[in-house]
Amino acid sequence: MASGRSHDRAICWLCVPFGLLWWPWLGLAGVVSGCGGFLVGGLWLSPDLDTVSRPLRRWGPLAVIWQPYRRCMRHRSIASHGPLLGTGLRLAYLAVWLLTFSLLLQPFGVPSPRALAVGLQTLWSANSGLLLAALAGLEASSWLHLLQDGDPDARLPRRWRRCRRRSSGDRARSVRR
Repeated sequence: MASGRSHDRAICWLCVPFGLLWWPWLGLAGVVSGCGGFLVGGLWLSPDLDTVSRPLRRWGPLAVIWQPYRRCMRHRSIASHGPLLGTGLRLAYLAVWLLTFSLLLQPFGVPSPRALAVGLQTLWSANSGLLLAALAGLEASSWLHLLQDGDPDARLPRRWRRCRRRSSGDRARSVRR
C-alpha cells in the first residue's frame, strides 16, 4: 500500500498526461477539465477520505462533513475503494451535504435545491463534454489510487477471492496446530 505522499506525487505527475487525452475532442478546455477532475479526485475526493489522511486534512474546517462518512465506511472496503462505486458514493455524499446547506442557507439568499438542479441541468446540456472529462478525471484518479494500493483481492468478500495455493511450509504449519 502506497503512502499518502506517493499518492499525491503520482496524481500531480499524471494529471497533465491524463488531461492531454481530451485534447483531440475538446481542445484546451478539455485538457483543463480533465486535469482539474483528476486533481480534485486525487487530492480532495480520494478513496482515503474514510481515514484521517492528507485528503481529509485538505478540507480544513469542512473536514467535519466527512465524519459520518468515515464512521460508516470500513477502510479499503468495496464501498470506499471500489471502482465506480467508491467515486459515485463520495459524489452522492457530497451532493447530499450541498443540498442540505442550500436548504439551511435559503433564507440568506442561497438558491433553492430546485434552482440548483435546474442550473446543473443547464450546465450539463451546455458543457456535457467538459463535465464528462471532469468526471472521467475523478474516476481515473480513483483507479490510480487503487493500482498504487495493490492487492485488489483485499477489497473483495472472502468468498469471492481467488483460491491461492499455499506453500508447503504453510501446510506443514497448519497440520502441526
